[in-house]
Amino acid sequence: MLGAAIILLILVALMIPITAILVDSPLGRSVARRLEGGSTLSGGDVKQLQQKVEILEGEVEDLHRSVTGMRDELQFVQRLLEKPKNPKT
Repeated sequence: MLGAAIILLILVALMIPITAILVDSPLGRSVARRLEGGSTLSGGDVKQLQQKVEILEGEVEDLHRSVTGMRDELQFVQRLLEKPKNPKT
């Protein structure tokens, strides 16, 4: 009987830090928001938002490539303009 009480005491002692870590984690915060009623998104809404985010991320990547290309073109034009003209003699 004493051995079972010690094991139970050890389990409780180990569960306290584990519970604290879970409560302070993003998962614990989202559960708390759900319990408070702060999030009313359904599974379909989350999927739609995830698709929109993926589309926007793709567009941002395209824009980044475009800006990089324009930067390269601008540097090329600047080098051409800065290059001194060699008069032909």
